[in-house]
Amino acid sequence: MRKNSKDAIVNAAIELFNIKGYSGTSVRDIADKANVNPANIAYYFKNKHGLLEYCFTAFFENYLAEIEKGFSLLDAGAAFCLKQIATNVIEFQCKNIHLTRFILREMSIDSQVVREIMSTYYVKERYFFHKIFEKGMEQKEFRSHSVSYLILQFKSLLSMPFLNTHYVTEVLHVFLHEKYFAKKYLHEIFQWIDGVLCNHPLEKRQLSIK
Repeated sequence: MRKNSKDAIVNAAIELFNIKGYSGTSVRDIADKANVNPANIAYYFKNKHGLLEYCFTAFFENYLAEIEKGFSLLDAGAAFCLKQIATNVIEFQCKNIHLTRFILREMSIDSQVVREIMSTYYVKERYFFHKIFEKGMEQKEFRSHSVSYLILQFKSLLSMPFLNTHYVTEVLHVFLHEKYFAKKYLHEIFQWIDGVLCNHPLEKRQLSIK
């Protein structure tokens, strides 16, 4: 058994799920693509559904970790905190474009796995975002808005390019894998935060955009 066979299986599955869809991809397809024995998939994940759950967990554990890192800076200001979260999430998703695209697409389908994600990871995400927007308005840093609609807008900004990669690439000629994309797109998100949310422009602070 190859030392990196687990990673090879995951990478092959993500690529095939994006091309053929989860239902259209067989365990044999994944094994052939990863150049492993199908028994390896059973060893690591039990079955295709177990592999799907692994992909969901891998994505959302890291996604939430990036949000939590930004949330820890809330005392520095709600806008600053929100910008750091945007930076963390966009950079994470750019490094994992294919996984992000697959997971976001699957989240639009009503399934047991999706319902579990909604009741765990997305509830935690809502808690962090709700706290940030609430504090921003309480401190008069943000204008008065509906928190639910702000969360909807912010999540849309974070996910839209990765959920619609063909449109972004073929119609807008924007390429997510290029380093320039993250820097430029984060600038646009920051403008939304400053222009839509903030009562006054945020004093300039350095954010670590890699």
